[in-house]
Amino acid sequence: EIILARMKRAGPTTVRYESASLGLIWITILLSIPAGVYAGIHSPGQLHFCSEIFAICGLILIVLGLIVRWIAIFSLHRQFTVDVAITQNHHLVSTGIYRYIRHPAYSGSLLSFLGLGLSFSNYLSIIIIFVPVCAAFLYRIAVEEKYLKAALGETYWKYCQSTRRLIPGIY
Repeated sequence: EIILARMKRAGPTTVRYESASLGLIWITILLSIPAGVYAGIHSPGQLHFCSEIFAICGLILIVLGLIVRWIAIFSLHRQFTVDVAITQNHHLVSTGIYRYIRHPAYSGSLLSFLGLGLSFSNYLSIIIIFVPVCAAFLYRIAVEEKYLKAALGETYWKYCQSTRRLIPGIY
C-alpha cells in the first residue's frame, strides 16, 4: 500500500480535488492497527469459543479483501489514483466488479481490516481496528462521490441509483 501510494498519485494532467481524506485514512490506520493488535494480544476481550475458527476466517477475509482491492485497482487502469482526482479523459467504469459496487477497492480494504481484527479472536481488537478505519473510509467515499457527481453529472447519478457503495445489494 505504501508503494501504491507513492506510485499512483494524480499526475500533472489531472485535476486534484482533495487530499485531506487520504491523510485521515493513513493516520487512522497507523493508530488503529497497533492499538488493535495490542488489544488482541493483551485485552480481556478474547473470544475463547472457536478461537481457531475466528482466526482462520480472519485470515481468509484478509486475503479475500486484498484480492477484491487489486481487482478494483486493475479494473480502473490509469484512472486509479490515491488522490481524489479526475484524470484526463476520465470516464465511468461500470463493468466487471464495478457493476455490483461503486467502491470495490474500499470494500476490499475494509474486508481486510475486518479480517485483521477477527484474526485475533478478540472482539475489542475487531472494534478498535475496524470501526475507526471504516469511519475514515466512509468519509473518503463521501468526498469522492461529491466530486464524481460534479465531474460526471447525470451519468454518475444514474450509476449511483443502480449500484451500492460497498456491499452488493445492501449498502
